[in-house]
Amino acid sequence: MSIVQDARAAVAFSQELYRSKLSTAYHGKVRHDPFARLRMGEGRDNPYAVYAELRPQGPLVPTRLGNLATVDHSVARSVLTSRAFGVRPLEGPSTTSEQFDLSFLDRNEPDHSRLRRVAAPAFSPRMVRGYRSRIEELVSGLIDEVHGGETTDFVSSFAAPLPIGVITRMFGIDEDAGIDTTAFARYGAALGGSLDGIHSLRHARELMEAATALGTMFDRLLRLRAVDPRDDLTSVLAAERDDQVRSEELMSMCILLLVAGFETTVNLLGNALLALQDHPEQWRLLTEQPELAGQAIEETLRWNPPVQRTERVAFEDQEVAGTRVRKDQWILLLLGGTGRDPSAFPDPDRFDITRSHGTEHLAFSSGIHYCLGAPLARLEATIALEQLAIRLPGIRRAGPVTMRRTTLIRGPLHLPVTAP
Repeated sequence: MSIVQDARAAVAFSQELYRSKLSTAYHGKVRHDPFARLRMGEGRDNPYAVYAELRPQGPLVPTRLGNLATVDHSVARSVLTSRAFGVRPLEGPSTTSEQFDLSFLDRNEPDHSRLRRVAAPAFSPRMVRGYRSRIEELVSGLIDEVHGGETTDFVSSFAAPLPIGVITRMFGIDEDAGIDTTAFARYGAALGGSLDGIHSLRHARELMEAATALGTMFDRLLRLRAVDPRDDLTSVLAAERDDQVRSEELMSMCILLLVAGFETTVNLLGNALLALQDHPEQWRLLTEQPELAGQAIEETLRWNPPVQRTERVAFEDQEVAGTRVRKDQWILLLLGGTGRDPSAFPDPDRFDITRSHGTEHLAFSSGIHYCLGAPLARLEATIALEQLAIRLPGIRRAGPVTMRRTTLIRGPLHLPVTAP
């Protein structure tokens, strides 16, 4: 592409981006549309206030684009588990925002199961248990870095390095891969943020940089493991490359597992510590009973999940919760709102790490698309929170928190803390 063509493409992209932002601002500020407001600063700061406005409007609420949305826990779970819905239409292109291939996460049956079965062995109960010693080793070292009394950013010094350390071990990424693993946090943020759509020309450049760097790394790594297999996920994936699983499908799967493994855990840890710091009586309870760490993670997943929404499209005309749903009509499942549904969780706005039935949340989705890495994310976060409560009971917030400028992925970008 010539310089002139590049410039024209950049101008066209900028114009479309501006139109999109202007439309969102108009419908949010002038028309007071709740779905537009969720994509603005108001929704990023406190989406739960918007969810609370939607709840009295019924189990399914129409959107201005002709689709439907729900914050109802029962309705969302029924849609997620129904074979009458999928992640893309049966015919024609998907209408959801697709910035990169999401592998089996973005496939209906039978392609979903065909691809998912390739990665599934790496997340078996036996394999997940095998990661425990690596997680404990990483957590211990990271706590040593945080400890000392000086102000540090919990996200960059603890929450991000932990999943990166686990992921690199899982994939067998070492010096042979030809990449600086410290760049993973930047790549994960760029790719994860693109799930909301591209926000600026700078974000577009960051996304291209991340996709190119990761594509190059995984291509090299898959080639290496094809001839020199080891005990890692990349070797398993390389052995599956055949007529049933194409090279480009394996590449997309690698990037999906990397981004999902990083984004879920880093934001889960940030949200958990932030909630506990904002509820000092709950943090004190955890320091007294560190065995509650697992329940604290489940309560965080219910109360402020890292993934705020997902979507499903109807395969046929049908009725859901008394509402007629047309074929190819989308339902926006506001997972963050379903965790605050009072019909499912009594006193839902209260953060309580002793809550019973908290595990019934939909933070990891449900049905055939239930998060493959959920057991590993839970293990990482539980070990981390338990050890923080034991070794750093005096950890405290040390300044204002900066939240990520995304609406689908929710979590702190910077969380300053001090730990005497």
